[in-house]
Amino acid sequence: MPTQLDPLSLSADLLYTVKTEGDTDWLQDRLATLERSRLERALASREGKLAFWLNCYNAYAQLLSEAEPSVLEGGIRTRWKLRTRDRIPVSGVWMSLNDIEHGMLRCSKHPWGFGYLPRPFPSSFERQFRLPDCEPRIHFAVSDGADHATPITTYSPDDVETELDIAVEWFLEENVTYDRERDVATVPRLFRRYRGDFGGKRGIVAFLQQYGAVPDGRTPSLRYESASRTPAVDFDSDEFVREP
Repeated sequence: MPTQLDPLSLSADLLYTVKTEGDTDWLQDRLATLERSRLERALASREGKLAFWLNCYNAYAQLLSEAEPSVLEGGIRTRWKLRTRDRIPVSGVWMSLNDIEHGMLRCSKHPWGFGYLPRPFPSSFERQFRLPDCEPRIHFAVSDGADHATPITTYSPDDVETELDIAVEWFLEENVTYDRERDVATVPRLFRRYRGDFGGKRGIVAFLQQYGAVPDGRTPSLRYESASRTPAVDFDSDEFVREP
């Protein structure tokens, strides 16, 4: 049994134990009863917040899916409930997957609204422990199932920036294509759904250039994948949003 029980180690140990199919009950209990002062010290840095909340999200996304496997086979609204139920206890606060993703990792942005709307009424806990700004790379690091599994096992504060870059590069290589003759980049729908996180179309193109998915000096048109290619575990369905 690991002896390091600080919040950052706990989140990493929980995710690793989930992935290796070990006993997570005691880790969940320790995470639920963390002293707020210890959590505050551990999450004093942006890197600490990133690593902690990414590990918590990915661990509980798998735990909750395994606890109710039938949810993934239901309709979109049924699966949406998996994200919105407050079933994740952290330091005495009950949270949902949405709270972690959109509250903590996206700095209180609305799950709908294409990345331009704030998340209404964030709690004092959320305001204290969220990232200081929206981090678009988290969209390639959060994992709701095997189809979105990244090559990173767990995230650590010391290496989280490099680990996020690896997750982005892996995802873009697998999911983005560029037609040089037509100057068109075909990208996953998450770029449309959260385009405000990337700074609009120009920001998306700059992001793709930064990671080598499109050549420098080109400003391609963006073509979004059809809805039929959206993975079955893509809970943030466009059914819930209407583009203005």
